[in-house]
Amino acid sequence: MDVAPDDRRPAGYQRWRDLLFLHWPMPRDVIRPLLPNGLEIDSLAGQAYVSLIPFVIAESRPARVPRALAARFLETNLRTYVRAPDGEPGIYFFSLEASSLLAVAAARLLYGLPYFPAAMSMRRDGADVEYVSHRRGARDALVEVTWSIGDAMDAAVAGTRDHFLIERYNLYVARRGGLYRGRVRHSPYPLRRAAAKRLRQTVLSAAGLPTPTDPPLCHYSPGVDVEIFWPERIDHRNP
Repeated sequence: MDVAPDDRRPAGYQRWRDLLFLHWPMPRDVIRPLLPNGLEIDSLAGQAYVSLIPFVIAESRPARVPRALAARFLETNLRTYVRAPDGEPGIYFFSLEASSLLAVAAARLLYGLPYFPAAMSMRRDGADVEYVSHRRGARDALVEVTWSIGDAMDAAVAGTRDHFLIERYNLYVARRGGLYRGRVRHSPYPLRRAAAKRLRQTVLSAAGLPTPTDPPLCHYSPGVDVEIFWPERIDHRNP
C-alpha cells in the first residue's frame, strides 16, 4: 500500500461505505485524448480500464472538526488508471457526483476536482442494493444500478487484476497550470463478490467515452476508513 510520509498530517477524514466497483476494458486511444499532459495510461497486460464507483461517504470532515459535525452524502465517480511523470501509479477522475452541494463546492475549490451536484438515493434490502444518481441540470449524466452482494473474497494480491483495479492510493488532477497528486491512506479493501442485476448509465458518454457493450467486472466492499492529504504539485508543464 502506498502511504503518505509519516511527518504529514491528514487534511481530513472520511468513511467510505457500500462501494460497488464496475470495471470495463477500454481502448487506450479513446482514453489518451481525455488525459492532461504529464499523465500516462496505466495498463495491465496492455489493457486500459475505466471504473464507475457508486458508494456512500458515511462521514466526511476536515481534520480539526469533531466527528459529531461530519457530513454524510452519496457519491459516484468515474475514473481511469494512470501514472505520473515519476512513474507513480494512481487514478484520474473524469467526473464525480455528490448529493451534497457543500461537498461539491469544497472539492472543486480546494482540490480542483470535476465534481457535479446530483440528485441521489440508495436503498438496501438484504443483499440487494438499489442506487440512483442523476446529475443536476444534465439529463445525459445518470447512473441507475441494482446489485446483489455475494460471498467474501480474499484480499486483492499485488500483481493481479483485482489489485490493479481496486488498490489505488493516489489521485491526479490538472489545475493552475500544473499537475497535482493527492494521497489517501487506508487499509486494503475487504472485498465481496457482486453482480449487477440492472444497470443504466450515461456518465461514460457524458465524459466522452464509448458506452460499453459487455457487462462490467464487479466488486463490492463494505468500506474503509480513510485519511486524506492535501494535494502537492508534481509537474510544472502546462496540461
